[in-house]
Amino acid sequence: MDETLRQLGGLLLGSVPTVILVAVLYALYTTIVHKPLQRVLAERRSKTEGAVEKSRADIAAADARTSEYEQRLREARATLFRTQEARRKVALDARTAAMNEARRQAQLQVQAAKADIEKDREGAQAGLQDEVQTLATEIMQRVLEPAGAGRG
Repeated sequence: MDETLRQLGGLLLGSVPTVILVAVLYALYTTIVHKPLQRVLAERRSKTEGAVEKSRADIAAADARTSEYEQRLREARATLFRTQEARRKVALDARTAAMNEARRQAQLQVQAAKADIEKDREGAQAGLQDEVQTLATEIMQRVLEPAGAGRG
């Protein structure tokens, strides 16, 4: 067994330079390759994730601008609708006022025509009354006239 332990100790002693070489290689690999590679990968990841986050932020900003634009468009449409309704109301009020004025003028003309007709009727009636008087007098004169005097 001593022999085995001695051989094992010899192997172990012979492997120390290999272990040291592996440790040095590991340290050099870590320093020269692994850490810079991890740094580059982290930088790429941050840039990629940053670009993705920036894209998400840009999309969110575009959505916000779109919703703001849609809101302004709705407000503009509502304003336009209110303006159109106000113009329609003004036009309707003007039309109603014009119709009322036309009715009033027509009523005034009808009243004036009725007054003229009434004056004409009264004038005609007075004229007829005079004519009736004249005719009645004439008829009475002819009737009361002596029978032979009117023929001749």
